[in-house]
Amino acid sequence: MLVTFYYRTTITNHLSASEHVSDVISRCAQSIHAVRTLRCHGMSDEALQVIYEAVIIQKLLYAYSAWWGFSSAVDRQRIEAFVRRGVRSRFYSADSPTAAELVSDSDDNLFGNVLNNENHVLHKPLPERSTHDYNLRRRSRGRSLSVKTDF
Repeated sequence: MLVTFYYRTTITNHLSASEHVSDVISRCAQSIHAVRTLRCHGMSDEALQVIYEAVIIQKLLYAYSAWWGFSSAVDRQRIEAFVRRGVRSRFYSADSPTAAELVSDSDDNLFGNVLNNENHVLHKPLPERSTHDYNLRRRSRGRSLSVKTDF
């Protein structure tokens, strides 16, 4: 059984995103052909990098929040290998963030927006700020987990 989210995000009944990763890499490889064609027609490397980020990277990571957690280490390595191929082809800058860094930054940005915006739909279910005096380990957001949250 396959579950397909909007715009072909596929998770198998074994909670694997491998099929989705294969499909996305295949579609991105087809788009690479178009970028190479633009290079053959004389487009500059800077313009090609903008196109690569806007088309390939965005397609590669589209709806990552739905499937990234279901991807295996092998799936993530395949995505990173695809991005490194773009670096070797000079379509993506070597200083640009990796796919994992892009996902992490985007997650941090979303969580920061949820924490700072009391009107955000996900703000209310957040646990209260921790009020205890002891400090077992540093927590990045200062929130404590609760067993039950009333919505």
